[in-house]
Parts: sequence; structure tokens; C-alpha cells
Amino acid sequence: MPNLAELAENANAWPFAEARALKTRLDRLGVAADYIPVFETGYGPSGLPHIGTFAEVVRTSMVRHAYTTLTGKQARLICFSDDMDGLRKVPDNIPKADMLAQHLDKPLTSIPNPFASDHASFAAHNNARLQAFLDGFGFEYEFLSATECYRAGIFDKVLLQVLAEYDAIMKVVLPTLGEERRATYSPFLPICPRTGKVLQVPITGRDTAAGTISYRDPDTNEAMTTSVTGGGVKLQWKCDWAMRWVALGVDYEMSGKDLSESVILSSKIARILGATPPAGFSYELFLDQNGDKISKSLGNGLAVEEWLAYGTEESLALFMYQHPRRAKRLYFDVVPRMVDTYYSHLAAWQTQDAAARLENPLWHVHTGNPPQTDMPIDFSLLLTLVAACHADSESVLWGYIQTYAPKTSPKSHPHINGLAQKAIRYYAERIRPNLRYRKPTAQEVAHLKTLIARLGELAAEADASAIQSVVFAVGKEAGYDPIGDWFLCLYQVLFGQDAGPRMGSFIKLYGISSCIQHIKNAIAGELAGDDSSAKINTQDNTKPVSTPT
Repeated sequence: MPNLAELAENANAWPFAEARALKTRLDRLGVAADYIPVFETGYGPSGLPHIGTFAEVVRTSMVRHAYTTLTGKQARLICFSDDMDGLRKVPDNIPKADMLAQHLDKPLTSIPNPFASDHASFAAHNNARLQAFLDGFGFEYEFLSATECYRAGIFDKVLLQVLAEYDAIMKVVLPTLGEERRATYSPFLPICPRTGKVLQVPITGRDTAAGTISYRDPDTNEAMTTSVTGGGVKLQWKCDWAMRWVALGVDYEMSGKDLSESVILSSKIARILGATPPAGFSYELFLDQNGDKISKSLGNGLAVEEWLAYGTEESLALFMYQHPRRAKRLYFDVVPRMVDTYYSHLAAWQTQDAAARLENPLWHVHTGNPPQTDMPIDFSLLLTLVAACHADSESVLWGYIQTYAPKTSPKSHPHINGLAQKAIRYYAERIRPNLRYRKPTAQEVAHLKTLIARLGELAAEADASAIQSVVFAVGKEAGYDPIGDWFLCLYQVLFGQDAGPRMGSFIKLYGISSCIQHIKNAIAGELAGDDSSAKINTQDNTKPVSTPT
């Protein structure tokens, strides 16, 4: 077997490029041979885990695995919860909003739990959700709470460094702030002993030797002094990020493009504190169906649960792997295409050598060990089959599937059975409400009748390629130029969409005789009748599933 570490040195896949950059960083720092690098991802528990959380953890895990392959050494992954942040506003999707409003500005770990669970605080509930979320996907990680780290003294040494370098830190931060913010800014946010709130107040004095800061209580105007250690303060975000890198020895952390300026500033602060900022890269953000940035508050994106209702975990991980530095639409129509792309990579894996497999995305999705699973039928084809035979259970589909792929069954191919269930759900919820069949023109009717005649000449056992050739030839002879206009006619008349499956594969799956009857129904106007299921819902921007003609 080839040496994977040697192959990894030349692999082009982006996780290996990141792993090599990290290795170079560590070599430059002169770390010990047994040094275990630290990867980190951050999470704000003011909301529930979402698809961005998954994206960051899965991508970081891919780089971590690439690093261990490249070096043969272990690495840690820390999932850090910023649960000492003060709650600045009540999230829209959280229960007991009135109760939460009474605890604004308190650390998330000090706010009562608004959910129907036994957890001690708002943050504890969301932290548990995060860990269950990560565990459900099988991630290997260490969980750390900001509140516990501050209170346990894990950050004390670096907090004292921040106090000692106060002026230098202010010198790099203040130019990035507006005039009003500069007047009150301090890296330290005292925790008020009277209210428990995280205070954003000017610092009136500092005692480096004693490790304390002074300020005035904003409600009583009383002069107050508090230690910067032991949980007496919380750092402002960008300084907090740098402090965490230094205190935890973080070697790698990626972040979204929207945090690019924060990375620059936090890196400057880390250097002031005598540390080298971690390696990492800036990934692009997801876009919705209209090309706008996804926002948790707007709810214009696609949740993990929604993806998994229609697609697989593996297809979601593959989507996160592909082109992380490119902005990508994340909407429902992406899911079927990504499921099919996953299985195309899985089929390619079977014939690839070791070097090629390191470039296959599934090496990173499955940590080097993809399953030995075949997929003789496309998911997009299953969707069209559901539409054609009006299936409401996977058992209806299996008669067609087994004719198309005789060696399959629900028992031998449970993944196909699972995808059949998802195809039924996707069609019912995302496609059927938006179908708009049109009646063929008189000229198109003539072409469709020719297609019926040509299909009728084929043997029942004709393969998909032979059928495709017939469909193509009918369009060519009819004078369609470009030929794509012929397939557009078929999709609109037979499927009620502007895009559809490879016709040869669909006809083979559905059966030549069944397809001929389907075309006859279209000619008779039965598909474009008054049935409400065939009317488009103009309020939904879902786009049709598209596969090559």
C-alpha cells in the first residue's frame, strides 16, 4: 500500500492544503515532537445549533483528519461555548420571552431555563442541545464552557497579561471603533456583584499588581473595584477571542468571511500577548434561494433538520466540503442534486487508486473509509418516478425499481428504500405544489405521437441508452435546434417543470408501455387539467430539480 502521509504531501484537496499550512506553522514554532495541536470551533448559545454550526465543525474535523493523516500524530478539537456573554436581546424563537426580558445583560449561564427541560440555565439547555447535535453526527470533540473556564481560573494568567498590556491593546482596538464607542470602550466587562449583569462601562482605574480594575456602577454611581481573575470579568468579543487562543493554545480555527476584520484584530491582540495567532481560513457564507445571505433571525435558510428530511447526512457533509471559499445557495433544490453527487463520488471510489481517493470528497466525508454501497438509480430519477406513478409509499416504487435494477430489494439496499421515502416526502412537499403542466401545441402533439410510435418499436428489455437515442433522434428529426428545446417540451408537458431527468433512464425505470400511456394522457390534456395539484404556487420560489438531458 502507498504511504498515505507521502501522498497527502501532494494532495490538492483543500483539507490537505490546510493541514500542510498548519504543519508548517508548527514547524516554524519549533514545537516538540510529541506536541498535540489544538483545533477550535466556537458557538454562541443564545440560539439553538444550526447549519452554520454543523458546517464549521464538519469542515474543521476534515482538516483535523487530514492533519493526522499527513503527520501520523493526534490532534484535539475543542468546541467552545461563549456562554458567559450577556444576553443583549430576546431571540424570536425562544419561549417565555417576557421572563427572558427580565434577565437581559446577564451571562447566558445565569439566566433561568425557558425550555421544558431539567437544565439549570438557558445556556445549559442550549449547550446540551449542541452536544447532542454534535454527538448525533459522531463528531469527536472536547466541550468547553466560557463560564467554567473563567470561573475555574483557566484564563487567569492571560487575563492578567491583558491587564498588563491594556494600553497596547487599546491602541490597536480604538482606531477600529466609532467616536461614541471609543469614549466608553474597555477590553474588560465587569460582572456586577449586585445584579449579575455583564456591564459595558468605562474603566476608571487599573491596578496591574493587584490584578484589578475599577469602574462606577451605572445605576448607583458607586465606585467599584473587581479582580480580573476568577470570573470577575468577561472580555469584549475580539479581545476574548485572542485571549482564548492564547490560553487554550489554539493552533487552528476557521471562521466566516463576515469575521475577517475580527480575525485581523484578534490576531494583533494575540501577538501583543506574546503568542502566534492560529492558522485557519475564511469561508464564504451561505445564500438563500434569492442569493441573499442567510440569517438566523430572518429564517431564510435551510435548517439541518430540513435537509435531513429530504437528503442524507452524507450529502449534507459533502455540500459543506465543496468549495468552502465560494458563496453557495443553500436551499431545498440543492438537496436532490447533492444526494446524486454523493453517490457518483461513491461509484468513482471503487476504481480509484490511493492517490485519487485522497482527492475524492468522500475520503474527507467518511474519514478515509466510505461504505461499500452501490446506487443503481439516481435520486432525481426516483423523484420523477414518484410524480409519474403518484406514489405515496415506497412499496409502490419497488415494482419499478426492481424491474430497472433486478438485483435490488428493500432488504439488500435499505439506503434505496430510505431515499424512496425521502423522495416521496420531497415530491409531496417541495415539487407537487409547484407543478404547472402545459398542453402540447398541435405541432408538439405530432412530435409526441412520433415518439410514441418509435418507443413502441423498441423491445421491452431495451436499455436506457437505446431509449435515449430514440428520444434524441425524434427531436432531431422534428427540427428542434437547439435540441434542448425538445427536452424542455417533454419536461413541461410530461412533468410540469422546466427541467427533469435523463429521458432514457426515466423511461427504462417507468417502463416503455407506462411511459407511452403517460404521453397519451398528456396529448389528451389530462395532465394539464383543472386538478389543483397541477397548479403552481407562486408564493414559493422552489426551483425544479435538474439533471442532464
